Amino acid sequence: MNLSKRIDKARDAFTKRDKVASAHIHETLPGVALEKHGGTGAQYIGDVIYGGLDGIITTFAIVSGVAGAQLESGIILILGLANLIADGFSMAAGAYLSLKSEQAYYDKERERESWEVEHFPEGEKQEMHQIYLEQGYTEEEATQLVEIKSRNPERWIDAMMIDELGMIRDDRKPLLSGLTTLLSFIFAGAVPLLVYLVGLFIAVPISFGISVLLSALALFALGAAKVSITFQNPFLSGFEMLVVGGLASGVAYAIGALLRNLIPT
Repeated sequence: MNLSKRIDKARDAFTKRDKVASAHIHETLPGVALEKHGGTGAQYIGDVIYGGLDGIITTFAIVSGVAGAQLESGIILILGLANLIADGFSMAAGAYLSLKSEQAYYDKERERESWEVEHFPEGEKQEMHQIYLEQGYTEEEATQLVEIKSRNPERWIDAMMIDELGMIRDDRKPLLSGLTTLLSFIFAGAVPLLVYLVGLFIAVPISFGISVLLSALALFALGAAKVSITFQNPFLSGFEMLVVGGLASGVAYAIGALLRNLIPT
């Protein structure tokens, strides 16, 4: 059994609280092949899901607001598409700059820790020793941990980054993260507008109703897909996202209807 399959089985056993299955998995641990799995694309699943969810919710909120104001479908398309492009680029830029800044900050802190380990090793060992004592280790255990981890400089610095600073480097590529966010936002966010795009060529009755249905299905599907990184119940996750998106859209629709009644035409 490779590591990927073992982890999947372990998660399933935990979900079912199956102690027998869990014990069997751990008994076979020595035979596990430690290999990389999931591929580089797996790192960007979060960007795909959250970019897509935000795209659907924000675009459909605009559709709902304009529909609530009972304005023409052309206005829905103009505002929806403008939001789709502008918000998509805004989210992509935010994802890119945020990740790049986090990585730069991590690298700078690691550089500092590396310098301190090189020039003040005894002081760093004392810091580690105190950290492990605060984590609940005994004096003897803390001394042993410091001795083991300080044997290798890179492992020592890794330990300081995690145990002292609570930092783990995010190895995603900022540009790819931003691009993934942009594409998922645009593709998923276009779902509420599909029926209005079709309406440019043929008459589509109850366009808003169809848009509601398509958006609800897309929200539920993406919410269910979110379990690939949260490991929640797919139905509950999908339903939760459907409720959140529905509330946002309901508020937008109500505001649109309210403004239509308040603002003279």
